[in-house]
Amino acid sequence: MQTLTEVIIAAGWRGRVLSETQLARLLDGSAQRRYNLVNRALRRGELVRLRRGRYRLAAAVGGTAPHPFVVAQALRAGSYVSFESALSFHGLIREAVPATLSVVPGRRRDEMSVPGQGSFLFWPLALNPGYFLEGVGRVVFDGQAALVARPLRALLDRCCLLRSDWPGVEALLQGLRIDPDGLAALWDDELEALRPVYRHRRMCAVIDAMQEAWAV
Repeated sequence: MQTLTEVIIAAGWRGRVLSETQLARLLDGSAQRRYNLVNRALRRGELVRLRRGRYRLAAAVGGTAPHPFVVAQALRAGSYVSFESALSFHGLIREAVPATLSVVPGRRRDEMSVPGQGSFLFWPLALNPGYFLEGVGRVVFDGQAALVARPLRALLDRCCLLRSDWPGVEALLQGLRIDPDGLAALWDDELEALRPVYRHRRMCAVIDAMQEAWAV
């Protein structure tokens, strides 16, 4: 009889984050049999539980770990990667970001740590209904998708989170260490589409200030 690890590898899912539904499709038999196989793999250290109902093969067994952005999606369904994590991914921040930072629907802030994957922080923002994914794109990492804010959305999300006014271009360059060439490539044609995203009037003022700065 094949072990759960062998079944996952045979299916070509070495580096994937797996749900209970996917495991049920892979394994024949009852839910109890699946439960026993999962627990056996966990005890052997071959399987890692990311959270309830989400698993991946240990890197020592699978040979690779899923991208942190994919793990973030598995930890909090409906979230998207933003803030400094998204800015770094898009090449605007030169230095590494120590944790994966995401925006999550609802009002509950969350923080999780996954062995071998690092820390994950999830922040709620005051957003208008229907605009949660405005300025957010789908990115595929080794066959698995994650939602990642585009640069302007990530920048505005950060201002919203910190409840800060638009600091000006120079302050951004110094505070976030944003690459000047990368900042110059952010034009304001997307800003108007992002204006309805945020509930607070302060964010409209931030967008106005950004447009003025871009026009100079």
